[in-house]
Amino acid sequence: MPYKLLFVCLGNICRSPSAENIMNHLVEQAGLIDSASQTLGSSIICDSAGTSSYHIGSPPDRRMTQAAQLRGIKLRGEARQFQKSDFEEFDLILAMDKENYRNIVSLDPTGKYRDKVRLMCDFCTRHTLKEVPDPYYGGPEGFNQVIDLLLDACEGLLQYIIGDRIKELDTGE
Repeated sequence: MPYKLLFVCLGNICRSPSAENIMNHLVEQAGLIDSASQTLGSSIICDSAGTSSYHIGSPPDRRMTQAAQLRGIKLRGEARQFQKSDFEEFDLILAMDKENYRNIVSLDPTGKYRDKVRLMCDFCTRHTLKEVPDPYYGGPEGFNQVIDLLLDACEGLLQYIIGDRIKELDTGE
């Protein structure tokens, strides 16, 4: 079964679509793509959402797209809002900052899915920031910083998933 990841920020036009597309890029580079259908379906499925409804249907922010293109990554997708059903649909829900995290877990009052929700920066191996800053109101350097931070976090996340999958195979879970 595929491992399903959901990346979540506020508006789903900057940070979370970048994380989604960076992760897809890394999965493809790692050879974890299903060569028969040219999809990521057999290994890791990525999606993104926002906690707000501000930008539903919008493409990724053009400044974010430019920063990603400088690193050979194309941003695709359109903004959608996080739904309660996402708790059941995804194996891991990755919040970009603590406010996103709080907004997500507030939709799960019983705490049933709390173990599925993590902060994106928990997977960083080189950067020490605890949250992915929102670059929306800043200049180009903020967008570049976010791409670098998300590359680090996604690389760490991919290693975590691969390790988790190997552990499942070893224990037969």
